[in-house]
Amino acid sequence: MASSPTPQRMSLVPALEILRDIREDRVVITTMSAARHWPQISHHALDLNYVPSSMGQGTSLAQGIAMASPQQEVIVLNGDGSLLMNLGSLVTICANQVSNITVIVIDNGIYEVTGGQQTAGAMANVDYAAMARAAGFVTVATFEQLTAWQGAATEVLSSPGPRFLLWRVHPRYEDFHLNVPGPIGPRLDRLREALTSC
Repeated sequence: MASSPTPQRMSLVPALEILRDIREDRVVITTMSAARHWPQISHHALDLNYVPSSMGQGTSLAQGIAMASPQQEVIVLNGDGSLLMNLGSLVTICANQVSNITVIVIDNGIYEVTGGQQTAGAMANVDYAAMARAAGFVTVATFEQLTAWQGAATEVLSSPGPRFLLWRVHPRYEDFHLNVPGPIGPRLDRLREALTSC
């Protein structure tokens, strides 16, 4: 099945490039579809390309880092399929009043790195932004067009937290391969060292 950008959805890589250009010294944790592309465009010491054996843990890891370093802004790029695996993390972030975190959910409607299967969320037309509002996120925004994301990115990342951003991107069906980034220990050590110098 061929995929092509539509007026309703933006492409992922250009959206990531905008984030890269304005992220400053924020921690950026990438998982699943974002983890395929972020290491190719960013080599910041505060990057953590997190590809666990189980989906959905990125938001919880980001919350832990944000709670341990309350002066440090943390961004996690999560897939819609991954979020479905750990919906409780949204409530936990808000219950713990973690204000220095931005959860970006990349909604492409498929499990992009496991074969392109449609997610249950896409089948049910789930409104992830409404879920985030109900959980208690202070700032919630949805972006479908690249120009809108580009125009609002700096402001929305500086808005009160916790923040939840939904990126509606067109799915990619051409390639499902995801490179394993190697042992987690050395990557966590590098991030820990970078955090201590912030």
